[in-house]
Amino acid sequence: MIRFLWLATKGYRFHPWESPYLRWRVETYSGRKAETLTFREFWQFLWSNRANLGRYLRWTSRMARHG
Repeated sequence: MIRFLWLATKGYRFHPWESPYLRWRVETYSGRKAETLTFREFWQFLWSNRANLGRYLRWTSRMARHG
């Protein structure tokens, strides 16, 4: 899980809401426009979807071990 987060925020670790990859992920998952995503919206999205995001991170860990 930590490895995925580390790679997904490369270059944006102190401001992950500006990461093009994470913006794209939020946009495809929620339909919110990536270009207009703000700090507050990013953290609201993470908080309100934390259970699903946790499951996703556990899945990426399993896939990394098997791949």
